[in-house]
Amino acid sequence: MDQTEKLFVLSSAALVVAAGVLSLRKKRIQQKRKRRCWVRSWLANSNFEKGNMNLIHEFEEPTMYLNYVRMNETTFEKLLKLIQKDIEKKDTNMRQSISARHQLIVTLRFLVTGNTYRSLMYNFRISESTISLFIPKVSRAIYKNLQKEYIKCPNTTSEWLNVANDFNQLWNFPNGIAAMDGKHVTFRAPSTAGSMFYNYKGQHSIVLLALVDAHYNFLYVDVGTNGRISDGGVFRKSTLCEAITDNKINIPKNSALPGRNKEVPFVIVADAAFPLATNILKPYPFRNMLSRARRVVENAFGILANRFRVLLTIIHLNPDKVQDITLTCCALHNFLSK
Repeated sequence: MDQTEKLFVLSSAALVVAAGVLSLRKKRIQQKRKRRCWVRSWLANSNFEKGNMNLIHEFEEPTMYLNYVRMNETTFEKLLKLIQKDIEKKDTNMRQSISARHQLIVTLRFLVTGNTYRSLMYNFRISESTISLFIPKVSRAIYKNLQKEYIKCPNTTSEWLNVANDFNQLWNFPNGIAAMDGKHVTFRAPSTAGSMFYNYKGQHSIVLLALVDAHYNFLYVDVGTNGRISDGGVFRKSTLCEAITDNKINIPKNSALPGRNKEVPFVIVADAAFPLATNILKPYPFRNMLSRARRVVENAFGILANRFRVLLTIIHLNPDKVQDITLTCCALHNFLSK
């Protein structure tokens, strides 16, 4: 076989191989899975008036409305008015936006029940990805608009004296100005967190440090310290510690107890994890009134968690979002109490 014939055979073989490769590639392209739809049809056709979204408009009894979102209709409308500008969106040619009202309803149901985003998707016919975007945003908007008005630590002597008077009237504890404690809020830690948030209970958590008045309202909250730190350690890292130590919050001067002449300090009651100080009183045996006054903060945590049961679950979000949700629950707690 001469050189020309060899070249002809090799060229023919190359053409056959190329044709085979092209044919195989064409088959693979044809066999590729069809592109996923942009929006599932059962979600696209919801119009926000199916599933549980429409249920709230059909409640006949005020107690049903209250149980569903933990507030009556008047309070709901007041809250919506406060945050509407921060969360509302405009409709586009492609789709109708989710109204501020519906975003707030879904967010409140998340806080009230602790359901997953997927469960809320089936209840409200809104996609899981969309819910995951607006719930953190609505939570931040709620806290932003409520914190200044509803979470206020007294800053004058007269304000502290009013709080002390309430403690004396309600709990028979004179010279008491607040109760302080910490609560762990558990969540599913990210894979990169290691043992940073691992607490003594064997869970991953951040700590809610709170100062509570005689009516179970939060005067001060600090959220975000990792759960492996003790309550006392969280307190020492907080701005509250310096404010109490240097009396930047104007705690009243010593005053005599009823029926006594000796003057004693006004105190914040706390548990054994906190340091003993001039204005911080730790528990000691056989003092029922002290124990009862300290339980005010535990009762406040109990009311908070039963109102917003997301705090009783393991929250499947990152620590920053868990912090936002916890602050939102505290602000809403005070908002509903006043």
